[in-house]
Amino acid sequence: MIEVLHDMPPGVTGIRVSGRLSGNDLREFAPAMEDLLKTDEIRIVEVIASDYRGFGPDGLVEDLKLGFSALFQHHSAFKRVAVVSDKEWVAHTLHALAWMVPGELAIFGLDELERAKEWAAG
Repeated sequence: MIEVLHDMPPGVTGIRVSGRLSGNDLREFAPAMEDLLKTDEIRIVEVIASDYRGFGPDGLVEDLKLGFSALFQHHSAFKRVAVVSDKEWVAHTLHALAWMVPGELAIFGLDELERAKEWAAG
């Protein structure tokens, strides 16, 4: 499941992922994502919930399509991406792939959500 978080500082987009993400979840979220990316400066807080279990049917394929589309179309607009999670594998994966993420990337624990919001806004 993907949901938009509305309690973010001005100029920051918040999303939360939980459960097992299917291709349908990502296809349904794509229009909302496009709306969220209509800005000159993209600042994102992505919360990966403790019950997140990875990708389900077609989830990875749709995630890659959505992610690469956003990166290619809005590359220079990405300023800060804060990932909030207590999953160790998330931190390892992001460290390995950080070179692909434009702008600044920071990882925070679930108990540091407020700090992540401030960092993304700053």
